[in-house]
Amino acid sequence: MNQSRRSFIRQSALASTAFGAFTISGTKSSGKVIGANDRVNVAVCGIKGRGGSHIGSHGRQKNVVVSHLVDPDQRLYNGRRKFVESKFKNTPECVQDVRRVMDNKEVDVISIATPNHWHSLMSIWACQAGKDVYVEKPLSHNIFEGGKLVEAAKKYGRIVQHGTQNRASQRWADLARDIAAGKNGKLEVALGTCHKRRGSIGFKDAKNPPAELDFDVWTGPAQKEKYHENLVHYNWHWFWKYGNGDIGNQGVHQMDIARWMIPGARWPKSVVSVGGRFGYEDQGETANTQLSIFDYGESLLVFDVRGLSGKSNMGVSNHVYFDKKASQKTSHSYDLDGIKSPLAERGKGDIFENFIQAVRNRKTEHLNAHVYEGHVSSGLCHLANVSYQLGEKQGFDKKANSFANNKKASEYFERMKEHLKENGLKLEGTDYVVGRTLEFDAKTETIKGDEEANKLLTRDYRAPFVVPEKV
Repeated sequence: MNQSRRSFIRQSALASTAFGAFTISGTKSSGKVIGANDRVNVAVCGIKGRGGSHIGSHGRQKNVVVSHLVDPDQRLYNGRRKFVESKFKNTPECVQDVRRVMDNKEVDVISIATPNHWHSLMSIWACQAGKDVYVEKPLSHNIFEGGKLVEAAKKYGRIVQHGTQNRASQRWADLARDIAAGKNGKLEVALGTCHKRRGSIGFKDAKNPPAELDFDVWTGPAQKEKYHENLVHYNWHWFWKYGNGDIGNQGVHQMDIARWMIPGARWPKSVVSVGGRFGYEDQGETANTQLSIFDYGESLLVFDVRGLSGKSNMGVSNHVYFDKKASQKTSHSYDLDGIKSPLAERGKGDIFENFIQAVRNRKTEHLNAHVYEGHVSSGLCHLANVSYQLGEKQGFDKKANSFANNKKASEYFERMKEHLKENGLKLEGTDYVVGRTLEFDAKTETIKGDEEANKLLTRDYRAPFVVPEKV
C-alpha cells in the first residue's frame, strides 16, 4: 500500500492540467478573524439537490452571503442564481472548478454538497487555504481521507462541521446522557435503520457528456470512466467509485445516532456485513439490502438497510434496547484532543446557524457535529461496506446462518429474510453476500492482519486530485 501511495504522489507531481500541479497558497494564518457583525462569504459547492438547502440555510442568516455557486454543471446556474437574487438580493458568481475559489481571499467558508468522493479532498484544500468548512455527510468516501481531514482541520485551526443534523437535537443528547448514567440498565443494542424504497436505476449507455458539464472536474479524485446518465446528478450513490450505498447516504445519520447512544463509543472491535442487491437487475453496484453488526463489547450496534418495499416499519429510525437485569453502571463520556463530550453543553440553533456561530467565535467545542465525530460515524459505514465488498456469496438455504453464534444478530438476520420474502423473493436458490469479519485497530485506524481489506480503506487517487499523506 505504501508503494502504491508513493506512486500516486509521484503521479500528482508530474500531472499536467489546466491548473498544473495544483497547490494551495494559503496557510492557517491566512484565515481572517470574522467579528460578530462582519460579513461571511460562503461558496456553496454542489448546487443540485442538497446544495439548495445549503444555499437557503446560509443565505437567510444575518451577515452571511452566498457569494459563489460552484458546480461542474453549468445547466444549474440560472435557476440557482435567480433564487439567490430574488431571495437574498445579491448576485453570486458561478464557477465550474472549486480550485478557482480556494485562493479567493474574499471567500470565508466552503459549504460542500457535492458527491461523496469529493467531500474530504475539497475540505482539506479549504483548510489549507484558511477557510472554514461545512461538509455534507458522509464526511469522507473512505477512512484514510476522513482521517486526513481531521488532521487538516486541527493543523490549520479551521472550523469544520459535519452535516449530521441530529447532533443538534436536545432529545438525542438527553437520551445519550441518561444511557451513560445507567438510568435504563445495560445497553444491549443500539439499532439504526435506513428503510427507504430505492427502485431500479436500469442501465444507461456510455455517451459523450453534455457540453455544459465539465466531467473531468466532476470525476475529480476517482479514476476516469466514460460518462453515462446514471452518474449525474443522483444515482452516483450506487456506484463504489463515487458513493457509499444507502448506508453511507441516508444511513450515516442514523449510524451517528446509534453510535452516540453507546457510552464512549468510537471505533468497534469488529464489524461484519451481509446483504445484496435484490429484487431487480440494474447498473448499480452497492447493496440495496444490508445488515451490519458492530461489536462494542457490552453493546452491539446493529444497522439495517432496506431498499425494497415493506409492509411495515419503513422509514429511518433509531432504537435502543436494554438488559433490565443488568446492574446500573455509570460510563464516563470521553474527551479527545480538546473535543468536548457529546453530552456537554453545545451551541444553540440549527446546524447551519451553529456552524456560523463557531466560524465567528472560533470555539470548536461549540460545534454540534465536530469533524472527528463525522469521521468516525462515516467510517463505520465504510467499514461495513469493506466487509461487504470482500464477502462471498452463499445460499439462503444453507442451514447455518451467518450469525449463528450471536443470538441478537441472528434475530435481525431472520427479519431481513422475512423482508425479502415479503417482496416475493424466493430464498431457496438465492444467494446473498456474506461479508468478511474485520477486526479494527482503533489506534492506527486500520484492519488487523488483512492487507486486502486495508487497501479498501483508501483508493487510487487520480492526479492531481490526490488526498496527500501529509496535509
